[in-house]
Amino acid sequence: MAQISYKIQELDCAEEAAILKKTLSPHSGILDIKFDILDGKMSVTYDPKIIDSEKIFTLIHSTGMTASLWQERKKVKIDTRKKGPLFALFFSGISLFIGLFFHYKLTEHLADIFGIGEKPFPTPLFAKLFYLLAIAFGTIYVAPKAFKALKRMQADMNLLMLIAIVGAMFIDQWFEAASVAFLFSLALFLQSWSVERAKKAISSLLDLSPQFARIIVNETELVEKKIEEVREGEKILIRPGERIPLDAIVEKGISSVNQASITGESMPISKNPGDHVYAGSINEEGALECIVNKSKNETILAQIIKTVESARARRAKSEEWVEKFAHFYTPIMIAFAIMIATIPALFFQFPWNESIYRGLVLLVIACPCALVISTPVTIVSALTSSARQGILVKSGLYLELMGKAKAIAFDKTGTLTKGKPQVQKIIPLQGYSDLELLEIAATLEKLSEHPLARAILKAAKEKKIETKLAKNFKIIKGLGAEAEIGKKSYWIGSHRLMHEKGQETEEIHQTALQLEDAGHSIIAIGNEEQVLGLISVADEPKKFARETILAIRELGIKKIILITGDNEPTAKALAQEVMIEDVRAELFPEDKIQIIEELMRQDQIVCMVGDGINDAPAMAAANIGIAMGETGTDLAFETADIVLMSDELSQIPILIRKSRKALKIIQQNISFSLGLKGIILLLSIFGLTNLWMAIGADTGASLLVIFNGLRLLKT
Repeated sequence: MAQISYKIQELDCAEEAAILKKTLSPHSGILDIKFDILDGKMSVTYDPKIIDSEKIFTLIHSTGMTASLWQERKKVKIDTRKKGPLFALFFSGISLFIGLFFHYKLTEHLADIFGIGEKPFPTPLFAKLFYLLAIAFGTIYVAPKAFKALKRMQADMNLLMLIAIVGAMFIDQWFEAASVAFLFSLALFLQSWSVERAKKAISSLLDLSPQFARIIVNETELVEKKIEEVREGEKILIRPGERIPLDAIVEKGISSVNQASITGESMPISKNPGDHVYAGSINEEGALECIVNKSKNETILAQIIKTVESARARRAKSEEWVEKFAHFYTPIMIAFAIMIATIPALFFQFPWNESIYRGLVLLVIACPCALVISTPVTIVSALTSSARQGILVKSGLYLELMGKAKAIAFDKTGTLTKGKPQVQKIIPLQGYSDLELLEIAATLEKLSEHPLARAILKAAKEKKIETKLAKNFKIIKGLGAEAEIGKKSYWIGSHRLMHEKGQETEEIHQTALQLEDAGHSIIAIGNEEQVLGLISVADEPKKFARETILAIRELGIKKIILITGDNEPTAKALAQEVMIEDVRAELFPEDKIQIIEELMRQDQIVCMVGDGINDAPAMAAANIGIAMGETGTDLAFETADIVLMSDELSQIPILIRKSRKALKIIQQNISFSLGLKGIILLLSIFGLTNLWMAIGADTGASLLVIFNGLRLLKT
């Protein structure tokens, strides 16, 4: 299986996407086709054993469209960036108004312009010449596309407009024909301009990383390299005011770094030796010497860019609906236009000119591009502004679902809490000392990445305890671990594991309960015969955790639950502090999945918020999985549907509001587009509108819905 991407110059509407899909899909070996209409991008997944890239290229060109490889797109000039369309539009408008001047002689026939008094005389020849010039300039970029559509026998908006223009000329409505040509070219130009604006806002994400990095050689010499040539392990110098070129770890220097473009944090973050810095962020104060730990294509910024680009290719439900609607809408409207143009004249002795004219107006209304382009602009604007705030949404689908979520489940450690618990008490038993118990615990936890394990290892390091090497290390799923230290077997785990081992005495049980009631997590250590001691660890809630829960509840999401593998007293103590009433504790990973599935069976759209590591199964089971991504783990990017780059819980209500606003704008755009077309349709049936009014209304609708969608670019 292979994938190849193309830049399609003509791909600016769902109609072109439908034509390409219809041409390529029937061929063996074509497995999947995705489109990014805003960027004119088509990605084809295919089996190279059945069909090659040359054949795909030939099939694309058979549609009359121009394609180039996506990686070579910068070499291809795009029409909307040329001066040609602007000049053609200008001369079309000038010719139209000169023709209008000679046709009506302005003041003498002003009444005719507004449809008052006698009907105008037949169009004078001199005026026709200028109208013809207006049509020629107005259709110079439309006509070639229309003829290609005619050759394919598939009507698109260009062909519909050209038919309307030629039809108006045929019935001697030259002013109407010239008006349609000018207004349609104006609509295309303004639409291209507004879409370009959206694209520039999106591409701003791609311009965050510098092109070069300063490499420190032999501790004294500086060598400038392209960032793609820098390898892991090399030392780079970042001066004050410069953008950080690659992900790295600070070796020397202290500074404040503005990483708002990566994590969305508004305040600069203090960086000291040992701290991570991210490509695309800005070093504000002191010089930093850093060791590169990720190549150009593996940085957090590269993953963000990759995620945003792939998100644009995945369609939201509303986009799919609009595309399906347009698929049926256009042919139905064309058939209706033909009926209006012929039936009244054939069977009811209606004037042919008037009947044809009304049919031509309906052809203009049959173009669905204003409706189709408004939804992707809205979705992409929301995705882009979210990424700027450090909220990485992988698809418009998840953006929509977030706006409809009815239940949110939170993991505890690393999600609602800081994930950096501290050892609070060491309670040795059976004659062991504090240091001996801590040494055994640290040895057993040496290979673990769990936050509680890190707390024990940190405490051991502070007391300068050297851990031994454990043998035959084995995970006890959801409970703890066991291994051999020297010639003895030891275990470490939760209160539940101690109970299941059958070694818990009443005295130990009461001690553990007292600590758990105080909100501590209990880590028990034992051997094959008995419990050797307890270590209590406590974590702190994240900043604004309580306020975030209250804000989510105020947004109408009443079902908020805490699901954790931690013991019940600790979980309840935290839940009480952050205002969560529903607590499910001492859960295995499969238990979390069952709870998520139970909520989904209640017809609720469920969101699971976790740290992206031990909560991956539950996040995958939920409608929406949100991961804390500050550590930049690959698993967080792969498993979650949404990643909070700064680990700030306060971003969740921001995301909900943005999602709901996007849904509201999509509904507004669809309602407005269809409503306006419906009004023009009714007016045209009764002869109360004309061609230039129809195209003017369609142009206005296109621009309004696009700019309405672009409002979401504001953060």
